[in-house]
Amino acid sequence: MKPNLFTCFLLALTSLCIYAQNPDYTKLDSLLNSLEANNRFMGSLALSQNGKLLYTKAIGYAAMAPEKKPTVATKYRIGSITKMFTSALVFKAIENDKLKLDETIETYFPEIENADKITIGNLLNHRSGIFNFTSREDYKEWDTQAKTRDELVQIIAKGGSIFDPNSKAEYSNSNYVLLTFILEDTFGIPYSELVRRKIIEPIGLRNTYVGGKTDITKNEAYSFSYSEGWQKMSETDLSIPLGAGAIVSTPSDLTIFIDALFKGQLISQESLSTMKTISDNYGMGIFQVPFYDKIGFGHNGGIDGFTSVLAYFPEDYLAVALTSNGTRYSNNDIIIAALSSYYGKPFEIPTFKTIPVTSEDLDPYLGVYSSLQIALKITITKDENTLIGQATGQPSFPMEAVDRDVFEFKPAGVRLQFDPVENSMTLKQGGGVFKYTKE
Repeated sequence: MKPNLFTCFLLALTSLCIYAQNPDYTKLDSLLNSLEANNRFMGSLALSQNGKLLYTKAIGYAAMAPEKKPTVATKYRIGSITKMFTSALVFKAIENDKLKLDETIETYFPEIENADKITIGNLLNHRSGIFNFTSREDYKEWDTQAKTRDELVQIIAKGGSIFDPNSKAEYSNSNYVLLTFILEDTFGIPYSELVRRKIIEPIGLRNTYVGGKTDITKNEAYSFSYSEGWQKMSETDLSIPLGAGAIVSTPSDLTIFIDALFKGQLISQESLSTMKTISDNYGMGIFQVPFYDKIGFGHNGGIDGFTSVLAYFPEDYLAVALTSNGTRYSNNDIIIAALSSYYGKPFEIPTFKTIPVTSEDLDPYLGVYSSLQIALKITITKDENTLIGQATGQPSFPMEAVDRDVFEFKPAGVRLQFDPVENSMTLKQGGGVFKYTKE
C-alpha cells in the first residue's frame, strides 16, 4: 500500500500531440498473450470510453491448487485504489455538512500526536505527518491477524509524528485508516455499508465490495509471487487496511466508478476539483497521471501479491484499469500499451530474452552505488546466480540478465547497465536515466 521509486505511478512520456484513432487491440492482445505464455503477469485489464467498455481481458490463474482460470468478472484486491472510494465518501460527508476539510481530529483521536493541528484535509492529501504504520519493522509479523479499531489507533498513535502537519507531504496509510473511523462515526454505520450504500448501489457496481478472507467460490483470486513457478502468498487481514486498501473489485467495475466520479454522479464538480488539486505530488486520494500531452488522474495499489492501476483522462472520457494477482512485468508498461492502443501510438512487445550467468559472473557488479542526480543509494548483492538490488529504505528486488552487463527488474521497469571497468552503473526507469558510481 506504499508507493516507492520502483512502483511509481507516473507514465512519464515524451510530450507529443496525440489523437484518438480507430483503436486496434490486436497488438494489445498479443502483449497479454506473451505475458501469460512467459509467466510474467496474471490479472485483468479493462478500457472504457464514456462509460462504454472497449476492451477487457483476463489472463493467468485465480488459483493454483486446483488450477482455476480467471474471467473478466474475477475479483482482485485493489489495495490503495480504495483510497479514492474513501476520499469520495469524505467529500460526500462534507457536502452534507457532516465534516469540514479544515476541522481538526482531536475530538476523534486525542491520543494522536498533533491531533489539534491535523485536519481532515491533511489526512486526505498525506500532509498530516502521522507515521505510516505499514512501514513498521514488525508489520509483516502481524498483518495476517485481525485488529480492532482500538488496536489500530494505538498502533498508529505509537508511531508518532514524523513532521509538522501541513509542512510537506509523505504517503501514509495511517491517514486513511483514521478517515475510515471518522466516516463510521459521522454516518453511524460500518465502512463496508457506507461503500455499498453511497457508491456501489447508486452507480450499479456488480463486483465491488469491502473484502474479507479470499473465497475462490465467489470468483475471487488469490495472489502469488514467482520463484520457479507461481507461489501463493499469505493474506493481509482486511480489518487492518480498511479505507486505505480493503476493497476488492474488477477492472470493469473500476472504470465505471472513476467515470461516475468524474461525471459528478458521486460528488459535486466543486468537490472533485478540490480532490484533484495537487500539492507536493498528492491530491486528496488521487494522483496526476501524464500520458504524452494528456493529463489524467487516478491511483495505484498494492497489497500482498496484488497490484492495481486506475486512471481517467477527462478530455476523452477515457478510463483504464488493471488488477493483478501476480506480476514479473511493469504494470506501468501494460497501461501504456492499453492507452497506446486507443490513441494509435507505438509500443513494444518484449522478447523476454535472458542470458545465463554464474555466481562468479556477478562479482564485478557487487557493491554500494550512489548518484549525484538522486539521493538514493542502491546496494547490489547476489543470491547464488541471481543479482539483487536494494534502494535505501526499500525492499530488495531480483534482476534477470538480459545482455552483457545489463540486468532488468521488469515489474518496475528497472534497467541497470553496469560498467565494471569504470565502477559505474546506469539506472533507467520510466524515461529517467541516472548515473551511479560504486563507492
